[in-house]
Amino acid sequence: MLRKTLILTLLFAFALAACAPASTPTEAPAPAPTEVPATAAPTPQAPVAVAPEHNLTDGCVAEGQFDPNVDYFPEKATLAYTENFSIEYHNNYKVVTVATPYPGATESVEYVLVQCGTPAPEGFLDEQIIEVPVQTIVTMSTSYLPFLDELGLLDRLVGLDDATYVSNPTVLKMAEEGKLTMLGYGSGVNVEKALELAPDLIMTYGSGAPEYDAHPVLLQAGLKVVLNAEWMDTSPLGRAEWGKFIAAFFNKEAEAETLFAAKAQKYEELKALAAGVTEKPTVFTGTAYQGTWNVPGGKSFAAAFLTDAGAAYLWADDASTGSLPLSFEAVFEKAKEADFWLNLPFVATLEDLKALDARYADFAAFQNGNVWNNDAKTSPNGGNDYYESAVAHPELVLADLIKIFHPDLLPDHELVYYRQLK
Repeated sequence: MLRKTLILTLLFAFALAACAPASTPTEAPAPAPTEVPATAAPTPQAPVAVAPEHNLTDGCVAEGQFDPNVDYFPEKATLAYTENFSIEYHNNYKVVTVATPYPGATESVEYVLVQCGTPAPEGFLDEQIIEVPVQTIVTMSTSYLPFLDELGLLDRLVGLDDATYVSNPTVLKMAEEGKLTMLGYGSGVNVEKALELAPDLIMTYGSGAPEYDAHPVLLQAGLKVVLNAEWMDTSPLGRAEWGKFIAAFFNKEAEAETLFAAKAQKYEELKALAAGVTEKPTVFTGTAYQGTWNVPGGKSFAAAFLTDAGAAYLWADDASTGSLPLSFEAVFEKAKEADFWLNLPFVATLEDLKALDARYADFAAFQNGNVWNNDAKTSPNGGNDYYESAVAHPELVLADLIKIFHPDLLPDHELVYYRQLK
């Protein structure tokens, strides 16, 4: 009975299903797209400026990487002997000031050395702004060449005033091979050649006399010109310290500091050695020219050399830093019995000296054979290396002088710049 009831129930359910209207199958609704939160496009970030560990001696700050808070001159020059120039450092530029750029100057001159790839400061004239490191330079004095040489910068030399009296063999070879442009001297400097060459920098000197100075016409032409007043410094080490002046234009302060420190140390050691002598020979210098005998002032660099070498310079008590114009008679009166006679221009032998004026033979130094000249190193064209490399090497000059005045103090030293006239 129970089974029959179950069968009837199922048949009834099937009948109902058959009578129901057919339904169209429907697709399941597509899921709604998931909304992704909008994000801003990444903002380009400026390159992070990294403070250099060393001065940039060959390149510039890359575009977009200048940071005004970064010190781009971590290697700085310090000055101990010269008083005629200074360097004031800022983060991306340095102000080099020459206190007395030429004799009679009433104002100092300033040069603003700007690290290339960074902005120049405001408040300066365009002629004062010089991008560093300088890549090409013209020098108008042979005394700048030894500094360029020892700093490894001769490859940046592109011109000279003239190569006739150059002693540096590398520079002479460059000139012979036509790698250097000669611009000429003074106010007659070839401005057209200079403009065509377009060097980053022309380094020259000032005399204060317009007919002898090249810088006014070069500046007027819009060229970058600096005055180097090394020749006006009153001490041997002060002159040598101008190597740091040159180095600053190439960001080579570190190298210049190392080079100068070694020279200064040696010079001071030699000076201390000579200071211990008990007997100081008397000495005078030069010859008369057109009736005037110019002797170094007592406070000049030439007098300092003689004093530091343990000699008694006859005009040491004079207070001038330049030269004293005297008559032949005045010099003879004071120096006729002097022990040594030094630095005679354009004199090769004792006979040459006597031929200039027979009275020269009356000096005791002449009669005793104690006449010494600073022309032991000359170039084929007559250039005297004493006026070139000796500027950068006062320690070698001092050693020569000590060897002459007190040979027992430096028995192993071989003379570099001096020779005895025969």
